[in-house]
This record gives sequence, C-alpha cells and structure tokens, in this order.
Amino acid sequence: MSLAKPDALGINNKQKVAVAIGVIGLFIFALALFNVNFPNKALFLTLSLAAIIGGTVVFSREAYLTKLEGIKNDGVWFKSISSRGILGWILGVVLTTFYIVLYFFPTYLGLGTDGEENTGLISLFDPLSQLLSGRNASQWFVYGTLYTVAILAFGYKFILKYRHNRYQQLRTVSVMFFQLGFAFLIPEFMYVMNNDLPYYDLKSIWPLNYYIFDEWSVNGFLSNGTIGLALLLFGILSIFVFTPILTYKYGKRWYCSWVCGCGGLAETAGDSFRQLSSKKLYAWKIERWLIHVVLVFSVVMTTAVVYTYLGYDKNDFWLTRGVFISFVIGLLTLVFAGTMIFKRQELAKDAKYGAISFFITITLLLVMHFTGTTDHLFYIKAGALRAAYGIYIGSIFSGVIGTGFYPILGNRSWCRFGCPMAAILGFQQRLFSKFRITTNGGQCISCGNCSNSCEMGIDVRHYAQKGENIVRSSCVGCGICSAVCPRGVLKLENDGMKGRINSNEILLGNDVDLMELVNQK
Repeated sequence: MSLAKPDALGINNKQKVAVAIGVIGLFIFALALFNVNFPNKALFLTLSLAAIIGGTVVFSREAYLTKLEGIKNDGVWFKSISSRGILGWILGVVLTTFYIVLYFFPTYLGLGTDGEENTGLISLFDPLSQLLSGRNASQWFVYGTLYTVAILAFGYKFILKYRHNRYQQLRTVSVMFFQLGFAFLIPEFMYVMNNDLPYYDLKSIWPLNYYIFDEWSVNGFLSNGTIGLALLLFGILSIFVFTPILTYKYGKRWYCSWVCGCGGLAETAGDSFRQLSSKKLYAWKIERWLIHVVLVFSVVMTTAVVYTYLGYDKNDFWLTRGVFISFVIGLLTLVFAGTMIFKRQELAKDAKYGAISFFITITLLLVMHFTGTTDHLFYIKAGALRAAYGIYIGSIFSGVIGTGFYPILGNRSWCRFGCPMAAILGFQQRLFSKFRITTNGGQCISCGNCSNSCEMGIDVRHYAQKGENIVRSSCVGCGICSAVCPRGVLKLENDGMKGRINSNEILLGNDVDLMELVNQK
C-alpha cells in the first residue's frame, strides 16, 4: 500500500454540502461553549441537532445508496481519519479532551454551581431538559443527548452500509431503540413520576452499572416503596438470573451487540474505526490480563462499597458485614468449584489463571474484612475508596480512554480491554453458551475481510482457513465478519454443546477415526 499510494476515495458535491451543514450544527455548539447568548435557545438547539442529524443522513445516503448493496471497504486504510493519520489523531485528542472536561471540569461547559443558573453549552440544552423532566440540564443530560443523537444518526448510516444483511439491520435498530427509550427517555420520565428515585438506566447491569449498590442509591430505592424495591430486585435478578439464561441461549451478543449503549456507540459512530483493533498476539495477551484485572477490581470495590455502610450488629439489620462477606466468598467459591469440576478440560491452561484470580479476590476480601474499620478499608478512607471506583472505571477507562481513543485503538477498546460486564459475559459464553460462529474452511479464499473488520481483535481468518468453530470469550457476535465474507464461509449459530470446540479433530485429523467422525456428522 505504501508503494502504490492510491488516492483515497473523494466525496461528491452533495456530501460536501452535507458536511458543511453538520459543521454549522457543531459551530452553534462552539458558540454556546463560548457563552454566546442566543435569543431563543430552544430554536438554536433544534437547529444545531437537526443540522448534525440532517448532514449525517444526507452524507450517508450519498455514500451508500448510489452504490450496489454488498461489502463496503471504501479505502478505509487510505483515509487519514480512519488509519491513524493526522486527522485521526486530531479527532482522538478532541474526543479525549471533551471527556476529560465532561467528567472532571463540567463548569467549563457552563454547569451552574451553588444554585446558579447554567451558562454556556449546558444552558443551550435547558429547554429540552425542561420539556422532558421539568428541570435544568446537567452535563450528563447534555452527554446523554449527544450520545443518543450519535447512535441514531450514525445508526442510520450503518443500516445503509450493511443493507444487504438483515441481521445487521435488526441489531442496529435494537441498539437505537434501547438507547433512545431505556437510556434516554425512560429515566427522564421516571424523574417526572417520582423525583426521589435514583437515576436508573434499566438496561445497564452491574458491574457496568457500578453505582446501583452505592449507599445513596440503595437508600433511595428502599425509601420509595414498592417501585423502588422492584427496581432494586430487577437489578439483582438481571445479574444472577436474566444474564446467564440469555447468554446460554444467545451468547454475549444479546447484550453487547443488541442492547448495550457502549456497544451501540461503538457499532454506529465507531464503525469507521473497527479495522484499527490490533490482531497481534501481544494485544490479545494484554486484553486477557487487563480485562480480568478490571473484573477483580470491580468485584472487590463493589463488595467494599456495600461493606462500608453495613453494620456489625445483627439487631440493627440482618445483613451484617460478616454475613455479607461470607455470602460473597461463598458465591465466588461455588462458581470457581463448579467451573473447575465441570469445565476444567475446556479451560485448559486458562484454569491456572482463573485459580490465581480467584485466590487473589478471596485474599483481598479477607484482608478487607479483618483489617477494615468503620471509616477505613485497605487502610484507605471509605469515601475515597468509593470515589476511586467511579473515577477509574466509570470515568477514565470507559469514557476518556474507551471512547476518546476510537481513532487510535479501534471502536471497541473499552469492551475489549476494560469492560467488567464483557468479562463476565465472555466467561459465561466460553463455558456454557450455545452460541458459536461456524466456518466452512473449504470455501475460504483467505481474503482477510473478516479479520480486518473484527473490532475485538480476533484473527477470524485463522479459524476460517482451518474450518474451526469460533468460540472466543471476547467475541461480541456482531456478525460483521459474516457480513463482509464474499464466500459465505462464516455463520452465526446457536446449537448444542457437543462439538462446539472442534480444534482437535481439525488439527489432529490423522489421529482420529475419520469414518467414525463422518458418521457422527
């Protein structure tokens, strides 16, 4: 590619006009950021959002409806913005800066403090917030609005790009629906009906929803009668009942590719960067270690957060610190023992790392229990510990790095390296899910489209060439590898557990009875 230096595909005049319209919408936001006083904020907010959405729609229609249905690469490796060029780095810096300001310096966006009115960009969104919930906007409302607009606008682009594949259309409509309804509108309506209820995105499950078990959140649910208790129970059942059942039937794709807002933004707004996910061996090793370290951290920190507001005396409340820590250790031990007894062979070498993680987690919990005091855990103030969990996992990793680094690390860097929810679902998918991607090695022409388009860094072609089923913890079942395969080699399937992992019979074909194998098929 470096020798040929082909020109990147240009854009036509209609697309240039569409880009200009979108830039006008962003320019209105920039003016608001610098405290320009608009005479009618509702009108200018409408104009800016309409310009951004309209520009994206027009650009997308010109990009895809003027071409035949089918695979679209469109020279992504020759465009600066999608190949870690100068434009890509500039976009990454802009996104990262925005997230840093959003999470840590919201006053620069115009957030009013100590009862003061909002100014700047946040005040521009006050009319929409007043319309939906009767209160002024916060930085989170601004972010939620922009997040939703991005998924809806770029979701339409994604549907046009993959209009030859019904699976892609359905799952894109699904993430658009869940983001608009469950993550954006329903929480605002819930505030109108009962403003004492804690904010609750119904589709956000622990540990992704890391604040559900905070003291203020639990007290808020319990003090609001039946509806509050029902929401808290729904959150608990989602962890221990709904998630395992759905993952068993459909793999982690039911959540990561059909429901999750993080995945929704990655699939739509981040689609142009999916090819940047590293397929190198060292990246896979970093991924395996890092995501499970984050999971251990999430389990320990969540346990510590709950532990800080429980008492010692069972007369105050039956769930004491001793009962709670015993329950957590017992549950983890049960999961570990069951995995080792029934799935030890499938885990192979990973069993050793699983055992290490288990013993580290138990050790940390015991140290916390026997050295903790009313105000300190791990010799750290309890309040600082609770804040650290939200800052490092909820803010820095998932926001600043996870989304800000789209143009550098690919669109699923958070899902791949840091999301504890993805780690749990991946663990379940690897061990007892019916989902797999089957391959027809005889049809593979080694074009590499599948590996290039895998946002989770899986070298799909490696499996396809050998005719192996793809059963990976990291696979989110997006199905793009299948959608871009010109030969129909890859197929997403739900089937029985037998023969799900078939590497031995493929790699060691001379060591098996081939006639017996054929008869079994």
